[in-house]
Amino acid sequence: MASEYSLTVVLEKMYENQLGLEAAIMELVLLVESQGHETIGENARGALERIGENAGFIKQGIARLQSTGKN
Repeated sequence: MASEYSLTVVLEKMYENQLGLEAAIMELVLLVESQGHETIGENARGALERIGENAGFIKQGIARLQSTGKN
């Protein structure tokens, strides 16, 4: 069983935080765009795209750590 502060548990918590921040930023993007600031929305969406790409990489890394038993 993984300890409370094992590497995989800590990474999973960071991943969950990243998903939460991504959702919050998207809400702000929608608000900004609805107020007519399309350029700001486009810039933020670019950052969100990178966050999404990195989230996939992080999730794969966590899965690999879990499968090798490294905690």
